[in-house]
Amino acid sequence: MFPLTVYEGFIREKKYGLATQTFGGWMGDQFKGLLLGLILGALAMMLLFRIVRSLPRTWWIWGAGVSVIFTIFLVLIGPIFIQPIFNTPKRLDDPKITAPILAMAHANGIPARDVWTIDASKQTTRMSANVSGFGRTMRITLNDNLLRRASPEEIQAVMGHEMGHYVLNHIYKDILFFSVVYVIFFALLFWSLQWSLKRWGEKWQIRGVGDLAVLPLAILIISIFGFISTPVFNTWTRTAEAEADMYGLNASRQPDGFARAAIHLGEYRKMSPEPIEEFVFYDHPSGRNRIYAAMRWKAENLQSLSEPKYGVTDNQNVTEASPPVAKNE
Repeated sequence: MFPLTVYEGFIREKKYGLATQTFGGWMGDQFKGLLLGLILGALAMMLLFRIVRSLPRTWWIWGAGVSVIFTIFLVLIGPIFIQPIFNTPKRLDDPKITAPILAMAHANGIPARDVWTIDASKQTTRMSANVSGFGRTMRITLNDNLLRRASPEEIQAVMGHEMGHYVLNHIYKDILFFSVVYVIFFALLFWSLQWSLKRWGEKWQIRGVGDLAVLPLAILIISIFGFISTPVFNTWTRTAEAEADMYGLNASRQPDGFARAAIHLGEYRKMSPEPIEEFVFYDHPSGRNRIYAAMRWKAENLQSLSEPKYGVTDNQNVTEASPPVAKNE
């Protein structure tokens, strides 16, 4: 995978003016990710192989359960322990930026006390924000590219979107969704390994499903299942992103800012893909669909604001326009 990763993650990013790192800096981040994967992956593999050897008939059920717990653990520690390995998070102190964001958060029932930013500009020019963690580790974070390149209206629209993820419980829904996915994947892995080892196990000199030599085969099988399921995963994520879009528009009331932010994202996402292309490859709504949704929101709200309430016209007074009041019988 290394040659493709270099092309996709560094050469192509440089070609399109998105990467800001040198090759040495980029490789440094790659080694950090590799080391992190070795440590966490080794712990997960030891636990899973212990389960496989102890429970040869039902390991797929227990393996799925352990994977869910491990995923929750990663989500929980991500903002505090993993993100700082690659970027430095800081509290944002500019009241011109933080005051509208915190006011919007409080108005929508989000107990946020701080707004966080990360120094993503040392790696990329991409604008982004995210909601990560849950419980006490939940953070709403925007990167410094968004601060530097976006207007206050764009920032508020983007942060309204991220707040939508929190209010709509998307992190918890994702955990539930992937819990089901883990069970299905482990069941398919159980059946596939049994079939493969029965047919080729002796030729490959794999003594059984508890043999460490089975790991490359297991990774291959999971990769095939993941590839086939790509449209399902993308549709799940894209649907949640569309929900957060609408929530963000209603929370921030910045349709123009949201549309301009979508144009910025067009620097690295095709703005107007074909429907099948969007269904298969896109984990976010296309830029065209996002801009259309923002302008439709704007048009409908302008229309509702211009419509008279309770049938009020210029020729009617306030008394005539008052809503009907129930009379005592």
